Amino acid sequence: MKLGIVGLPNVGKSTLFNAITNAGAESANYPFCTIDPNVGMVAVPDERLDKLAEMYQPDKKTPAVIEFVDIAGLVKGASKGEGLGNKFLANIRETDAIIHVVRCFDDENVIHVEGTTDPRRDIDIINMELVMADLEMVQRRVDKATKAMKGDKKFAHEVELFTALQKHLDEGNLARTFQCSEEDRGLLATSDLLTLKPVIYAANTDEEGFTHLEENGYYQQVRSIAQAEGAQVLPICAKLEQDIAELEGEEKQLFLEELGVEESGLDRLIKCSYALLGLISFLTYGKDECRAWTIRKGTKAPQAAGKIHSDIERGFIRAEVIAYDDMLQCGSVNAAKEKGLLRSEGKEYVVQDGDMIYFRFNV
Repeated sequence: MKLGIVGLPNVGKSTLFNAITNAGAESANYPFCTIDPNVGMVAVPDERLDKLAEMYQPDKKTPAVIEFVDIAGLVKGASKGEGLGNKFLANIRETDAIIHVVRCFDDENVIHVEGTTDPRRDIDIINMELVMADLEMVQRRVDKATKAMKGDKKFAHEVELFTALQKHLDEGNLARTFQCSEEDRGLLATSDLLTLKPVIYAANTDEEGFTHLEENGYYQQVRSIAQAEGAQVLPICAKLEQDIAELEGEEKQLFLEELGVEESGLDRLIKCSYALLGLISFLTYGKDECRAWTIRKGTKAPQAAGKIHSDIERGFIRAEVIAYDDMLQCGSVNAAKEKGLLRSEGKEYVVQDGDMIYFRFNV
């Protein structure tokens, strides 16, 4: 999974990126300190994988990973080359979803590029820049399909679809609010449009605002915008996340308890991302390696096997499956087998979150 982080300058993007990736992206109190896209890889915390590794003592433990891409702050006119953000938009076209960091705090010591804190205005600025960038992409797609239509009439529908989308964007709307059939939605997905991607609004508050979210007017603004769009919203305090990132084990847990939260912002962000994109994990296990694999909900066993290797999908015979919770209750895989909880599943089996699977195949 690959997530792109966007927002205005000085809203806490790089601070948040540092906290969740420990990648050391430069953070400073002035616009455009991020002049190269920062990329960080983060292991997905999974207690199930930790338990399996404890049981099997494997040579290798491999968690699922998320790649975060942090780009320079966007400003008004970024799509036309203002600031530094425009040249980095290409870096987030290939992401699965966008984390839109919105400033939800006042601090006279941290310059706001627009002068004041106003989440709705800030969101509108970023959305409009993404829409403008998408308009260019759509125009190129219309031109290309129009030329192709001269030799092949099957491109006529593509011209019609993208022309309608162009009109929709031209009115200031996001591509993800464009109404069309599922088949057409699949065609639009081939264009890497920024405003077609699902969004998590990360409402970056100060510590006081984080502990009193119901009274935090800035956060409530972001929440209402997210609800209207069908997007996700995640309250987060980037400065606190930096403190949390420096702690481990019991010390970290005590700090979270003091804050009155059960999980770090990173853990909550990962869960939010998985829910947004409809993702789950299955597990493979053994002395060689215990590993978590990320797939979409509804994936069938052969396609899940293909995540491991195309040969396993091609030569798929069956999947030997135990639900992790069943295994844990029994105490071991062998004990679960003895109780008849090991199932042999075929090509139509839909993999469930937490399935422990051994694939049988022959090529």
